[in-house]
Amino acid sequence: MDLHGIGPSGAARLLVEVGDITRFPNRAHFASWSGTAPIDASSGEQVRHRLSRAGNRQINPVLHIMATVQLRNPTEGRAYFDRNGSATYWPAYGS
Repeated sequence: MDLHGIGPSGAARLLVEVGDITRFPNRAHFASWSGTAPIDASSGEQVRHRLSRAGNRQINPVLHIMATVQLRNPTEGRAYFDRNGSATYWPAYGS
């Protein structure tokens, strides 16, 4: 398997920190464990989400680099980003 944006040291960090991926029943559990799942920060009719400060901070830089590299190249991650209209919110990464 090949992940665009992950080199040997990043892959090693993920493997060491995550261990057996089957211990997470689904994606939501993994996202919560890694600290990448958004947290509801809504108040009244104002609907907002923010990133969690909890989770595994050791893999956060690896995931950030991987996401940045995927946005800069024609990858599945970039296609997902474009499909969901996120370029409106992040114009620096727009097409």
